[in-house]
Amino acid sequence: MSHFDKRAEGWDKGDVRVNGASVIADAIEKEFELNKDMTIIDFGVGTGLLGFQIAQKVKKVYGVDTSTQMLAKLEEKNTPSLNIQAINQDIIKEPLSGRYDGLVSSMTLHHIEDLEAFFSTIYKNLKEDGFIAIADLEKEDGTFHSDNAGVFHFGFEEETLIKVVQKCGFKEVVIKNINTIKKPHKEFGVFLLLGRV
Repeated sequence: MSHFDKRAEGWDKGDVRVNGASVIADAIEKEFELNKDMTIIDFGVGTGLLGFQIAQKVKKVYGVDTSTQMLAKLEEKNTPSLNIQAINQDIIKEPLSGRYDGLVSSMTLHHIEDLEAFFSTIYKNLKEDGFIAIADLEKEDGTFHSDNAGVFHFGFEEETLIKVVQKCGFKEVVIKNINTIKKPHKEFGVFLLLGRV
């Protein structure tokens, strides 16, 4: 059982993740005009904390995750009117075949080992003028997680990440600070990475 499979049951408990997803959703809506013609990928959808908020504004959200237990919790929340289509696969190893209007993601990027492979893959899945809106941690010292299993990056340096994203073909790439997560020992900045195909 994977790290995220084990944690799925209690994932939505407490305010930090729930409130964090709301802040990210609001920040995305300020940057991009979401509408009912759009199909959106939520990469690392988990239990749908971000995806269900985005789903209210668009035609369809496709929630991608490698954790079967996280997607099982998502399915428990699915309704006919507010539905995320769950896709259980590693889209770097097995890319999606469709093309979408945008990709959103919340706190998943630091779990991706090969960033160039990821951004190159999703670039091909986005329509012309499609967008990315990816929230993750600013550079940190490795203390954000109590257990760094499955963590490949202790946050990100802004300039370094922007260069990787641009190298993979994205334009208008910018990073904006959108939130601070307060933990008992420290505060951690959260950014939103934006870009266009």
